[in-house]
Amino acid sequence: MGDSVAIALLGALGLLLVSAGIEDARVREIANWKNAVIALFAPAWWWAAGYTLWPDVGVQLIVAALVFGLFVAAFALGQMGGGDVKLIGALALWIPPTALVWMLIIMSLIGGLVTIVLLIEARWQAKREPLEIPYGVAIAIAALLWIREPIFNHFG
Repeated sequence: MGDSVAIALLGALGLLLVSAGIEDARVREIANWKNAVIALFAPAWWWAAGYTLWPDVGVQLIVAALVFGLFVAAFALGQMGGGDVKLIGALALWIPPTALVWMLIIMSLIGGLVTIVLLIEARWQAKREPLEIPYGVAIAIAALLWIREPIFNHFG
C-alpha cells in the first residue's frame, strides 16, 4: 500500500510541477496554492517513503529551511521571483539532501539554457525591456527528473 501511495503522491507532484512550469512560462508567475499544496503534501510523502521522525524528517526540515533561506536572499537581491523561491522551498521538503543538491545543479544548468534562449530571442526581436526569466520551468524540469528516480528505482 505504501508504494502505491508514494507513486500517487509523486504523480500528483509531477502534475503540479508541469502546471507550475507552464504557468511560469506563460505569465511569469506561479500560483501560491500550487506551492502550498506541494509543501503541505510533503508529510504524506515522508510517511509513504518510510521516513523516520529523526533523523529523516528532522534533517529534511532543516535542509529545506536552509535552502529556502538561501533563495530568499536571491529574491531580496532581485535575482529570483517569489514563486520560484516558494517552489524550491516546497520541493526541498520532498527531495533528500544529496538528491536536492543534484536537482539544484541541474536546475541551474537548465535555467542557464532557458536564459540563453531568451537572450537570443530578445536580440533577434530587438527587444529593449529587461528579461524576465521563467525559472519555474527549470525548477519543474529538474524536479521531474528527480521524480523518476523513486518511481523507477524503488526495488533497491
